[in-house]
Amino acid sequence: MIVFIFFIVGIVLGGLTVVLALQNIDVVAVSFFAWQFEGSLSLLLLLATLMGIIIAFFIILPESIGNYFRYRKLRKENVRLEEELRKQKELTHFARTEPATPAEITAIENGATQEHVQ
Repeated sequence: MIVFIFFIVGIVLGGLTVVLALQNIDVVAVSFFAWQFEGSLSLLLLLATLMGIIIAFFIILPESIGNYFRYRKLRKENVRLEEELRKQKELTHFARTEPATPAEITAIENGATQEHVQ
């Protein structure tokens, strides 16, 4: 839901940027250190907006990559914990009816389900 809200806000801001650029078509000169650019104000505004987007992307990129690797690690741990929970449920089921033999416990720990053990 929050991504959708950011998407809508991005579309609105993008639309406002285009309207601003279309209303400012005068030729202007911009100085940057030793360089001097001359061109349409709308083109320079769109260029500045594009540079802002690129800079924001590069600021967010390292955290996104880190989150991806953290997500993969948590998924693997989740699979491991689900398997451990399954084994505990199988052992608990055996404990309610009759004590499990060492062979049955070994079979469960190796991935056998209750139907395959009996």
